[in-house]
Amino acid sequence: MNPTSFPTLHTERLDLIEITQEHVSDLFALFGNEKVVRFYNLLPFKNESEGNRIIELFQTRFTNQTGIRWGIALKNTTAIIGTIGYNSYTTNHKATIGYDIQADFWNKGFVTEALQKVIDYGFNELQINRIEAEVMQGNFASEKVLTKLNFEKEGVLRDWMHWNEKHYDMTLFALLRKDFDINSK
Repeated sequence: MNPTSFPTLHTERLDLIEITQEHVSDLFALFGNEKVVRFYNLLPFKNESEGNRIIELFQTRFTNQTGIRWGIALKNTTAIIGTIGYNSYTTNHKATIGYDIQADFWNKGFVTEALQKVIDYGFNELQINRIEAEVMQGNFASEKVLTKLNFEKEGVLRDWMHWNEKHYDMTLFALLRKDFDINSK
Protein backbone atom coordinates (compact mmCIF):
# COMPACT_ATOMS: atom_id res chain seq x y z
CA MET A 1 0.00 0.00 0.00
CA ASN A 2 1.43 3.37 -1.01
CA PRO A 3 1.32 6.12 1.64
CA THR A 4 -0.54 9.33 0.79
CA SER A 5 0.95 11.37 3.63
CA PHE A 6 4.59 11.08 4.59
CA PRO A 7 5.02 8.48 7.35
CA THR A 8 7.20 9.25 10.37
CA LEU A 9 8.91 6.20 11.85
CA HIS A 10 10.39 5.80 15.33
CA THR A 11 13.09 3.60 16.81
CA GLU A 12 14.58 3.51 20.28
CA ARG A 13 17.06 6.34 19.56
CA LEU A 14 15.86 7.83 16.27
CA ASP A 15 13.00 9.52 14.48
CA LEU A 16 12.81 8.97 10.73
CA ILE A 17 11.21 12.12 9.38
CA GLU A 18 10.30 13.87 6.15
CA ILE A 19 13.15 15.86 4.61
CA THR A 20 12.08 19.47 4.02
CA GLN A 21 13.61 22.86 3.22
CA GLU A 22 14.44 23.24 6.90
CA HIS A 23 17.11 20.54 6.36
CA VAL A 24 19.15 22.27 3.62
CA SER A 25 22.04 23.05 5.98
CA ASP A 26 21.90 19.52 7.43
CA LEU A 27 22.19 18.08 3.91
CA PHE A 28 25.13 20.37 3.20
CA ALA A 29 26.90 19.13 6.35
CA LEU A 30 26.20 15.54 5.27
CA PHE A 31 26.91 15.65 1.55
CA GLY A 32 29.63 18.29 1.79
CA ASN A 33 31.80 15.79 3.68
CA GLU A 34 34.17 13.90 1.37
CA LYS A 35 34.26 10.92 3.76
CA VAL A 36 30.47 10.55 3.55
CA VAL A 37 30.26 10.71 -0.27
CA ARG A 38 33.35 8.59 -0.91
CA PHE A 39 31.23 5.57 -1.89
CA TYR A 40 28.33 7.61 -3.25
CA ASN A 41 27.70 8.70 -6.82
CA LEU A 42 27.73 12.30 -5.68
CA LEU A 43 30.45 14.91 -5.63
CA PRO A 44 30.81 16.75 -2.31
CA PHE A 45 28.48 19.74 -2.10
CA LYS A 46 30.26 23.06 -2.53
CA ASN A 47 27.40 25.21 -1.22
CA GLU A 48 24.30 24.86 0.88
CA SER A 49 21.84 25.46 -1.99
CA GLU A 50 22.78 22.11 -3.56
CA GLY A 51 20.60 20.52 -0.89
CA ASN A 52 17.52 21.92 -2.64
CA ARG A 53 18.12 19.61 -5.62
CA ILE A 54 18.23 16.54 -3.35
CA ILE A 55 15.10 17.63 -1.46
CA GLU A 56 13.22 18.06 -4.76
CA LEU A 57 14.35 14.61 -5.90
CA PHE A 58 13.18 12.96 -2.67
CA GLN A 59 9.84 14.82 -2.76
CA THR A 60 9.23 13.93 -6.43
CA ARG A 61 9.89 10.24 -5.79
CA PHE A 62 7.45 10.28 -2.88
CA THR A 63 4.77 12.17 -4.83
CA ASN A 64 5.13 9.77 -7.78
CA GLN A 65 5.13 6.80 -5.37
CA THR A 66 8.38 5.47 -6.79
CA GLY A 67 10.59 6.04 -3.73
CA ILE A 68 10.65 7.28 -0.16
CA ARG A 69 13.59 8.78 1.73
CA TRP A 70 13.58 9.70 5.40
CA GLY A 71 15.83 12.03 7.30
CA ILE A 72 17.53 10.33 10.24
CA ALA A 73 17.15 12.49 13.36
CA LEU A 74 18.15 11.77 16.92
CA LYS A 75 15.06 11.16 19.06
CA ASN A 76 12.99 14.31 19.66
CA THR A 77 15.15 16.57 17.45
CA THR A 78 14.52 17.97 13.97
CA ALA A 79 18.07 18.26 12.61
CA ILE A 80 18.97 15.29 10.43
CA ILE A 81 22.25 13.38 10.71
CA GLY A 82 21.66 11.21 7.66
CA THR A 83 19.14 9.90 5.17
CA ILE A 84 17.70 6.45 4.51
CA GLY A 85 15.07 4.92 2.33
CA TYR A 86 13.99 3.39 -0.92
CA ASN A 87 15.50 5.03 -3.99
CA SER A 88 12.95 3.09 -6.00
CA TYR A 89 10.26 0.54 -5.33
CA THR A 90 7.42 -1.28 -6.99
CA THR A 91 4.65 -2.56 -4.76
CA ASN A 92 4.67 -6.35 -4.35
CA HIS A 93 7.98 -6.67 -6.11
CA LYS A 94 11.34 -5.07 -5.38
CA ALA A 95 13.02 -2.00 -4.00
CA THR A 96 16.49 -0.51 -3.93
CA ILE A 97 17.60 0.85 -0.58
CA GLY A 98 20.18 3.48 0.26
CA TYR A 99 21.47 5.27 3.33
CA ASP A 100 24.12 7.69 4.57
CA ILE A 101 25.07 9.25 7.89
CA GLN A 102 27.41 11.97 9.10
CA ALA A 103 30.88 10.66 9.93
CA ASP A 104 30.56 11.69 13.60
CA PHE A 105 27.80 9.08 13.94
CA TRP A 106 29.57 6.15 12.26
CA ASN A 107 30.03 2.89 14.18
CA LYS A 108 27.30 3.64 16.72
CA GLY A 109 24.60 1.38 15.31
CA PHE A 110 22.39 4.21 14.05
CA VAL A 111 22.25 3.01 10.43
CA THR A 112 21.50 -0.56 11.51
CA GLU A 113 18.74 0.66 13.82
CA ALA A 114 17.18 2.87 11.14
CA LEU A 115 17.54 0.23 8.44
CA GLN A 116 15.72 -2.37 10.55
CA LYS A 117 12.73 -0.04 10.76
CA VAL A 118 12.82 0.85 7.06
CA ILE A 119 13.05 -2.83 6.07
CA ASP A 120 10.04 -3.63 8.27
CA TYR A 121 8.12 -0.74 6.69
CA GLY A 122 8.98 -1.94 3.19
CA PHE A 123 7.87 -5.51 3.73
CA ASN A 124 4.80 -4.77 5.86
CA GLU A 125 3.47 -1.44 4.58
CA LEU A 126 4.72 -1.23 0.98
CA GLN A 127 4.32 -4.99 0.50
CA ILE A 128 7.74 -5.29 -1.15
CA ASN A 129 9.02 -8.81 -1.74
CA ARG A 130 12.73 -8.13 -2.43
CA ILE A 131 14.99 -5.37 -1.11
CA GLU A 132 18.27 -4.80 -2.93
CA ALA A 133 21.34 -2.78 -1.97
CA GLU A 134 24.10 -1.94 -4.43
CA VAL A 135 27.37 -1.32 -2.62
CA MET A 136 30.44 0.22 -4.20
CA GLN A 137 33.41 -2.08 -3.86
CA GLY A 138 35.50 -1.19 -0.82
CA ASN A 139 32.57 0.07 1.28
CA PHE A 140 33.10 -2.53 3.99
CA ALA A 141 31.08 -0.65 6.61
CA SER A 142 27.96 -0.82 4.45
CA GLU A 143 28.55 -4.49 3.67
CA LYS A 144 28.83 -5.18 7.42
CA VAL A 145 25.49 -3.47 8.14
CA LEU A 146 23.72 -5.40 5.40
CA THR A 147 25.21 -8.73 6.46
CA LYS A 148 24.18 -8.07 10.07
CA LEU A 149 20.59 -7.63 8.86
CA ASN A 150 20.65 -10.92 6.91
CA PHE A 151 21.06 -9.53 3.41
CA GLU A 152 22.63 -12.10 1.10
CA LYS A 153 25.59 -11.15 -1.06
CA GLU A 154 24.46 -12.19 -4.55
CA GLY A 155 27.44 -11.17 -6.64
CA VAL A 156 29.37 -8.42 -8.34
CA LEU A 157 27.76 -6.26 -11.01
CA ARG A 158 30.71 -5.41 -13.22
CA ASP A 159 30.90 -1.81 -14.45
CA TRP A 160 27.35 -1.39 -13.11
CA MET A 161 27.57 2.26 -12.18
CA HIS A 162 28.86 5.02 -14.43
CA TRP A 163 29.66 8.17 -12.54
CA ASN A 164 32.14 11.01 -12.82
CA GLU A 165 33.56 9.65 -16.11
CA LYS A 166 34.33 6.19 -14.66
CA HIS A 167 32.70 2.77 -14.41
CA TYR A 168 32.44 1.08 -11.03
CA ASP A 169 31.76 -2.48 -9.97
CA MET A 170 28.97 -2.81 -7.43
CA THR A 171 28.27 -5.68 -5.06
CA LEU A 172 24.61 -6.66 -4.99
CA PHE A 173 23.00 -7.63 -1.69
CA ALA A 174 19.37 -8.67 -1.32
CA LEU A 175 16.88 -9.55 1.39
CA LEU A 176 13.68 -11.44 0.58
CA ARG A 177 10.43 -11.11 2.48
CA LYS A 178 10.35 -14.87 3.21
CA ASP A 179 13.84 -14.69 4.74
CA PHE A 180 12.88 -11.61 6.77
CA ASP A 181 9.72 -13.35 8.03
CA ILE A 182 11.75 -16.39 9.14
CA ASN A 183 14.39 -14.27 10.90
CA SER A 184 11.92 -11.94 12.61
CA LYS A 185 10.06 -14.75 14.41
